[in-house]
This record gives sequence, structure tokens and C-alpha cells, in this order.
Amino acid sequence: MATSSQWVEGARPRTLPAAVAPVLVGTGAAFALDAGNVAFAVLALLVSLALQVGVNYANDYSDGIRGTDADRMGPVRLVGQGLANPRAVRLAAMLSFAVAAVFGVILVALSGAYLMLLVGATSIAAAWYYTGGKRPYGYSGLGEVFVFVFFGLVATLGTTYTQALSVSPDAAAGAVGVGAVASAILVANNLRDIPTDQEHGKRTLAVRLGQTRTRALYSGLLAVALACVLVAGAIHPTALFALLSFALAIPLLRRVLGGALGKDLVPALSGTGRFELVYGVLLGLGLAAASHLT
Repeated sequence: MATSSQWVEGARPRTLPAAVAPVLVGTGAAFALDAGNVAFAVLALLVSLALQVGVNYANDYSDGIRGTDADRMGPVRLVGQGLANPRAVRLAAMLSFAVAAVFGVILVALSGAYLMLLVGATSIAAAWYYTGGKRPYGYSGLGEVFVFVFFGLVATLGTTYTQALSVSPDAAAGAVGVGAVASAILVANNLRDIPTDQEHGKRTLAVRLGQTRTRALYSGLLAVALACVLVAGAIHPTALFALLSFALAIPLLRRVLGGALGKDLVPALSGTGRFELVYGVLLGLGLAAASHLT
């Protein structure tokens, strides 16, 4: 029987920056449009966090029943390590998705952004079928696409839209940047897991590309995030404040490009999460500050 601390660890709290950063950037872009709404931002954050936790429990369940988590490194695997009944983990995933849906409906009702109902339903379905169902797309090398779209474009632009009922070029730049860093978290994770994923037939993008090209992909994603700050900065110079976050990226690049393997990649995984959080905080603040200078 899993303990409460194991359930918390099974939710993989180190991945939560991927849920927080897009809301921060999207809210900053809304303030740049003079339409920021803190209450709506809090609701969007609750939706994003619940969806992220739901994804994590769903992955734990689906990977666990397939046997792909038996020899993994990193955080607790509730099903793979036999710590919790698979049905209980599946229920935790469903409850998390339900919480996301409830807060999402409240946000839509208050904001009038009814388009987001369809977007939200699609997000939950995509979260489940990432590793769930008969043909999970995460096993076919499309996991990074899911993360980029839903924890980058959808979460960031959706946050802006629910507050401003419109989006802007700087919101789009921020969405791409956040999505790139969120994808880099998954790339680091899958780079670490190449040997076990190959053994269990999980054809992630890292398995398909191999170590050398996966390491290049990681650095390329961080370069995209940098370019997005420059684009946003060309629109609102205060967004360039986010360049400070790249001080955290330098040691990550050294570790990944330096050939780290297995457990030596765990700091890169957690460090990329911290980098995304700081990136989101600074870019969001930079965009929000623009409203005070116009």
C-alpha cells in the first residue's frame, strides 16, 4: 500500500513547472493587452496543475500495466513498483482530470471564452491517450509534440484568451518558448530512458533519434526558447528580462551535451524544470511590465 508521500511523489511534482510557466506567460501577455485578470489566472493555474497531475498518474498507470516502468530510474512508479493498485492510480488520474474539467468550466463560464470548452476536452483526451489506450502516441515518438502543443501553445494562449478574449504576437512567442522548454524536459527524460524504452518496445523520439541527435534536439529547443524571448523583446523590450533565466541553462547544456547517461541525467531533468519555472516567471513579469510603460 503506497504511503501519502509516495502518492505525492507519484504525482511527479518536479514536472509541475510545465503547468505553471504557461499560465504565468499567458497572464503576462494579457496584462500587456491591458486585460489581465488575476482571478482568471488562478483558475487557469488550477486547471493546468490538475491536468499535469492527471497526465502523470495516467502515465504511471499505463506504463505500469504494460511493464515499461519496472526498471526505470527517477521518481516513484506507483504501479511499476507494485506500491499501489493499478485501479487506484487510474482513479487518481480520472479524478485529477475531473478537477481540471470543473475548474475549466468555471473559468469558461466567468470569462465567456466558450471556445475553450472544446480545447479543454481535447486536452484531457490527449493526456489520457499519450500512454493510454491500445495505440498510445507517446510510444510512437509523438510525446514531445503533445507537450509542445498542450503545455506550450494551448496552455499559454488559452490563458491569454480567457482573460483578453484575444491573443497577441508576444503571447504567441511566449507560447512557443514555453512549449520548447517543456518539450526539453521530456527530451531529457526520454534520453535517460533510452535503454529501458528500447527493451520494452517504447519507440519514443529519443529512441528513434538516438543519443547524439537527441542531445542536439535538447540544445535546439533551448535555442528556440531563447529566440522567442528576443522576438517578444522586439515587441516589448521589458520581455528581455527573461534572458537572465538562461544562466540556469548553461550547466544543463554542459551536462546533456557532455554525454551524461542514466542517473547522471536526473539533474538535467529536474534542472530543466527549474529553468522553465524561472523562464516563465521572468518572461511573464517582463510582458506584464510592458503595460506600465505604454
